[in-house]
Amino acid sequence: MTTQHFTPSRLTLARMRRGLSKIELASLIGVTPRMVTAYEGGAGSPSAETLAAIAEALAFPEEFFSAPAIQPIDPRGATFRSLSSMTSGQRDAVLGAGTIAIDVARHLAARFTLPPASLPDYRGHDPEVAALELRAQWGFGARSISNVVHQLEAHGVRVFSLSQECADTVDGFSVWSDGIPFIFLNPRKSGERGRFDASHELGHLLLHQHGEPRGREAEHEADRFASAFLMPRETVVAMAPRLPSIESILALKKSWGVSTGALVRRLFDLQLISDWQYRSLCIEIARRGWRLAEPEGMPRETSQVLRKVFAAIRAKGPTARAQFAKELSISAGELDALVNGLVPVVVPGGSGTSTMGKGPGKLKLV
Repeated sequence: MTTQHFTPSRLTLARMRRGLSKIELASLIGVTPRMVTAYEGGAGSPSAETLAAIAEALAFPEEFFSAPAIQPIDPRGATFRSLSSMTSGQRDAVLGAGTIAIDVARHLAARFTLPPASLPDYRGHDPEVAALELRAQWGFGARSISNVVHQLEAHGVRVFSLSQECADTVDGFSVWSDGIPFIFLNPRKSGERGRFDASHELGHLLLHQHGEPRGREAEHEADRFASAFLMPRETVVAMAPRLPSIESILALKKSWGVSTGALVRRLFDLQLISDWQYRSLCIEIARRGWRLAEPEGMPRETSQVLRKVFAAIRAKGPTARAQFAKELSISAGELDALVNGLVPVVVPGGSGTSTMGKGPGKLKLV
């Protein structure tokens, strides 16, 4: 018996999300690769037994495969900082998770009043100038930014986490979808590096709009933007030590919430230290193992919007979170993976029929 309702693109999405090839999936569910190709191409539907095997192999509810199609993220419109080291399966897993996150965001927007997207278009701007203009527009002047994620959300950027299986190969990525900007952050990064990654992806959203040529030049521009956004020239020049040492760098980095390496690079780019000093400091940072583990690190930034959203969901009852995941045709675990590290308190799970209610709720940033 074949399934009455089957959405071929949903199978492709689920397979991508798990980073599997058609051959690998076929082996797991006991059919030929040609059959998987037929299922995904709409030339045939799996039997009830095969669908059950697919759902088990890909860890998605069977209902996921009969839900309406979701527009997948176009790989050409997404930026990856570690693209050269990624396999096609890893890239597909990241894009699959991102596509599901965009669908989650769409459902949230139907229930809650979220901040509208309000990012300026800085295509063609010098990154340093763009960062300076944005700081002025957002009211920072020359002072430090206390929480980058909160600022992104206040201006309509939807922030989600990369899945754990992608965290070893991807620093982060960003994409525009139907006029809404999305940033995906690595939950394993330190607080300082997370802030830089978020600012780097903001640079891509502003400078490149994901429609311009990408590559090393675009990555360099996004890095320059992030550095200038987090460490404005005026205050860095005023506070820079005359004879920088690791100790002075360690004390100074806390002023802007950046890593030791990022601050040393900024001092070098602003010609506040010599090439010899820059190389010596980098060697010392590597010797102390600070490239991976930041000393005296700050906590990772969390999401204010998602915290309020999940609090509102929880207020509907102990089973509301599981019901919301069910409405999305995904598991509660899949939902949790998208907010891992961004929501400090995990909302208790459960099963049942409680819903989030009808009509948008009000969310205001404080």
